[in-house]
Amino acid sequence: MSPHTPSDRQSVARHGWVQAAAVVLVATVAMAVTAALGLWAAGATGLPDGAFPRVTAATVVTSVGGTVELSGNAGGLAESSAALTVIPLSVTLVGALLLAAGFLRPLRHRAVAGARELAGWAARIAVLWLVVLLGVSLAARQTFAIPLGEGTLADLGDVFGVSPEVGFETALAPTLFFGLLWLAGVLVLALLVSRGAPLPAGLLRFQTSVRPAAYAMVLLLLAYVGLGAVIGLVVAATRGHVAETFAVLLLGLPNLVWLALTIGLGATWYGRVDGPFGLPMPHVLDQVLRGEETAELNLSALAEHDGRVWWLVAVDAVLLLAAAFVMAARSPARVRAWQHAVHMAVALALTVLMICLVGRVDAHYGLSVLGIGDLGGELGGDLFLHPRIWSAVGLALLWGLVTGFLGALLAHGVRRRGQQPQV
Repeated sequence: MSPHTPSDRQSVARHGWVQAAAVVLVATVAMAVTAALGLWAAGATGLPDGAFPRVTAATVVTSVGGTVELSGNAGGLAESSAALTVIPLSVTLVGALLLAAGFLRPLRHRAVAGARELAGWAARIAVLWLVVLLGVSLAARQTFAIPLGEGTLADLGDVFGVSPEVGFETALAPTLFFGLLWLAGVLVLALLVSRGAPLPAGLLRFQTSVRPAAYAMVLLLLAYVGLGAVIGLVVAATRGHVAETFAVLLLGLPNLVWLALTIGLGATWYGRVDGPFGLPMPHVLDQVLRGEETAELNLSALAEHDGRVWWLVAVDAVLLLAAAFVMAARSPARVRAWQHAVHMAVALALTVLMICLVGRVDAHYGLSVLGIGDLGGELGGDLFLHPRIWSAVGLALLWGLVTGFLGALLAHGVRRRGQQPQV
């Protein structure tokens, strides 16, 4: 007699290779479509040599932590340099949501799942994800010719036959490694967030402290994205610049709104915008950062240009309190208010740390012909935006303690799991 019951065989069927392929392909296609629409809105369809599909592939690669290396070639009489580090988090978010939903779907309506079953299902998705990511990475390569413009540089280029080029290609090894690491993070977070997803018996003890906090943080981040999308649509409808606004929404909306979340907490970012580069964010931020000196980006600096920035503090307070309330309401009644405060503080600190790590921006391009141009000037520029990480994490801990405690007090009367705890 076979040791496997019909329900066991049915469970295995729901976790097969065909289902895993569907999950990976749907997520990849959605990411590519999101990236393509965003690049189209940004005007990238006008890139030479039919480069649009390859730039789209490069955008998908960078959205999952992959590495796209830039290279310059200007001949023996010239020098060029280029670098770019930025994660288009709108594309990242689309892929993460679809992969998480596809991973959790066959696990619904189950109380407990074995570690081997979960590992096997995740491994199928991971193997197919690596195959697809490899194909996308190989497609993400292109070389562009850079015009020298007019004046002395153009004349020197004509005389000496200088034809500067800049190109990009994917670094396969780090891309596959970080892409797999990103996928693992998405799948683990999906298990932590979903109340209906089964856990192995040995991990059930972590449900009390981890799952409500993880759910609250994901809800907080998505609330900021939703609020930012509404504001963006209103701006597009009332102030014009529709294409530019949709480019931001489809490529970098989380980059912008999660930056606003940290600034509302009191965090400081520092950076500079120089040359033709621009930031996909409100004009006031570009005003603060543009110049030859490194500038600080925080509440006080922004308030000098627009006093409405103080509303970020109020928005943070309301949404953090709502997240803390949801976390407490989803927790067992035996969890005390001070424990909620600790859980909220740790969860918010980890969330802010993640934002600081993925929200960094670095870009540089420069060209020099016979020493003229100095790898900058009209044919080059620099852009960078970095956080002061540990001060941001410290402020998140403080905000988490306060809002976590208050959220527990507000949720005291709405508990449904167990008896009311003592505060």
